[in-house]
Amino acid sequence: MLIVGANRGIGLALCEQLSLRGDRVVATSRAPSQALGSIDGVDARSGVDVTDRASVEALAADLAEQSVDVLWVVAGVLKGVSLDNLDYDVIREQFEVNALGVLGTVASLLPCLRSGSKVALLTSRMGSIADNTSGGSYGYRMSKAALNMAGRSLSIDLAPRGVAVSILHPGWVKTDMTRNQGLIDAQTSAAGLIDRVDELTLETSGQFVHQSGEALPW
Repeated sequence: MLIVGANRGIGLALCEQLSLRGDRVVATSRAPSQALGSIDGVDARSGVDVTDRASVEALAADLAEQSVDVLWVVAGVLKGVSLDNLDYDVIREQFEVNALGVLGTVASLLPCLRSGSKVALLTSRMGSIADNTSGGSYGYRMSKAALNMAGRSLSIDLAPRGVAVSILHPGWVKTDMTRNQGLIDAQTSAAGLIDRVDELTLETSGQFVHQSGEALPW
C-alpha cells in the first residue's frame, strides 16, 4: 500500500488501520511526521509534495522495483472562496493540489502499478454538480469536480493495464481540514474507505461512491 498525504486526518487513520491488519504501508508527507513514524509497520517518507512533480518522481524511482497493490492519493486542500471574495490565487492553489497534483502523482507512479493494482482517489461530494444545492466554495468545488473527471478518465485509460480506480467521498469528517466539524470521525471514514477499495473490481472501476457504499451523482 502507498498512501500519499498521510500525516494527519483520514490519511493517518488509513495508515493505522491498514498496518494493523498486516498490510505493508509506505506513507508520505511533505514534512517529517512524528505521528506517522510512530505507527508499527509504516515506512514513513517525507519531502513528497503532489505539486512538486520532481519529489513525486523521486518517490517513484525509489519504489521502482516494488509493486504497489493500492495507491491511495489523499492529499488535498480546502480553502473558502466566495463570490464576494473571489481570490483567483486561492482557487488556483486548490486546482494545483486537488486536481493537477493528484493526476500527476498517479501518472508518475504508473510504473509501480501492475495488473490487479488499484488506485483510490479521495475526492468530495462537493465536486458533484448534481448535488450542489448550496453554492459557494468555488475553488474547492471546481477542483474536486476536475478530480472526479480525472478519476473517471483514469479508470478508462488504466483498464487495459488491469488497474481499477475508485473515486471516493470520505463523508463529512471531523478533521483539521473541516475545523473538526462533521458527522463522523477519521477512523470511521477510513474503515468505510478501506471496505470500498477492498471490494473494488475492474467492473466497478470509475464509480463515484461514498465511503458508506452509496453511489453519488456526478
